[in-house]
Amino acid sequence: MIPITKPFFDEREERAAAEAIRSGWVVQGPRTQEFEKMVAERVGAQYALATSNCTTALHLALIASGIGAGDEVLVPSYSFIASANSILHAGATPVFVDIDARTYNLDPALLEEKITPRTRAIMPVHQIGLAADIDTIHAIARKHNLSVIEDAATIIGGTYKNKPIGAHSRAVCFSFHPRKAITTGEGGMVTTNDPEIARQIDMLRSHGANVSDYARHGAAQVIIEEYPVLGYNYRLTDIQGAIGVEQMKKLDWILERRLEIGRRYNEAFADLDFIATPYEPPYAAHTYQSYCLRVAHNAPKTRDEIMAEMQAAGIATRRGVMAAHLEPVYVNRYGRVALPVTEEATRSTLLLPIYAQMTQAEVETVVRVLRQILGA
Repeated sequence: MIPITKPFFDEREERAAAEAIRSGWVVQGPRTQEFEKMVAERVGAQYALATSNCTTALHLALIASGIGAGDEVLVPSYSFIASANSILHAGATPVFVDIDARTYNLDPALLEEKITPRTRAIMPVHQIGLAADIDTIHAIARKHNLSVIEDAATIIGGTYKNKPIGAHSRAVCFSFHPRKAITTGEGGMVTTNDPEIARQIDMLRSHGANVSDYARHGAAQVIIEEYPVLGYNYRLTDIQGAIGVEQMKKLDWILERRLEIGRRYNEAFADLDFIATPYEPPYAAHTYQSYCLRVAHNAPKTRDEIMAEMQAAGIATRRGVMAAHLEPVYVNRYGRVALPVTEEATRSTLLLPIYAQMTQAEVETVVRVLRQILGA
């Protein structure tokens, strides 16, 4: 079976995790701090704060930005449900905005019609490894005095106008889930240039404590911590932090391999007029966190038929991206919302296998089998 993806670990991650375990300090500590420093330097942000996953990172970013009950946050539905869920967890209301048909990212032209007196923030999602149109989104946010909190779960190492994603907005949230380019198993990160946002998130992720366990452990004198705010247990372990350090060292190579595979797929399907390969706008380059194909209505097989036949041939695929507004949790709360571009995209897109250690033979097998299924 050729899987949809697989993380790239070797003896370096094994050794780093073992060393963390042997050290006796396995909760958030020195290795997590090193991981945070590497991410901050890579994305050009002053602060990086590790969390247990990207959902908790988004939740904390919203709360630290003052988002809560009675507020509305504009967000695309075409995203994993965690994007919208984080807004609900903060006590606010997600307001779904349709996407651009080519990029699968939030369509900035549709934002202003969704803004109400209750709107407090915009949450663009950099979908499947391609940056959203940040400058246009920021211009609208400034006009209406809104915060921008980026869901950058899929795009560690990606760029917008040749500048790394991670320092454009008030807060930017990354994921290190195994489906992403690099992984700590589970894990997230908030990057920001705002010292107050960083201070609040640092407390909120650790039960609201004003001093971390590791800082107290290393202090020359006894420190009794205080809990000035209601917080959460959203910390990353130091075992995960150690793995993250080793993964960051491999990030450039992993991204280059994904780019090579993505380009090969692009070439392999360029002649098929009923298949749309990933689009790149002039302001961003794809990192291919996922490789997404769109199946047109005139294709010889439907998207679902293609997925079933690929599965039978031993090749895993996935639907492109879910439409959160169609899920029962949101239909039951808010009723049915019409987002035609999102709904068409979620019906017609699929993801092909892509991962750094994918062999050339595996890539060519995927190409051959898909073309055979399509009669091409």
